[in-house]
Amino acid sequence: QVQLVESGGGLVQAGGSLRLSCVASGRTFSSIGMGWFRQAPGKEREFVALITWNSGYTDYSDSVKGRFTISRDNAKNTAYLQMNSLKPEDTAVYSCAARDPGLMPTMDARDYPSWGQGTQVIVSS
Repeated sequence: QVQLVESGGGLVQAGGSLRLSCVASGRTFSSIGMGWFRQAPGKEREFVALITWNSGYTDYSDSVKGRFTISRDNAKNTAYLQMNSLKPEDTAVYSCAARDPGLMPTMDARDYPSWGQGTQVIVSS
């Protein structure tokens, strides 16, 4: 497993932007599929975005498609989530997650053995 540390959360007004970062430890990051998930108070954790090890494929939940962009820099062992046009309903704790090396990222949180501690995003109306 890899160790993951997120940053970049905060308080932003509706319509604003934030960029979340997820730094991974270890030498295998360039072979790891990554995902971003979020959990709002009183709600189940939900899929947000995923990216393959070489950035060749990305996917998004319908609720963020067109507003959020997932990316990664393997030289920096870092994955990113650029969030634009934020809405109050985007308020949640956002967590990055890593699959085991060589496996495709999925939309199912149960497929990810490694998780960061999460970073809080609050969008005010």
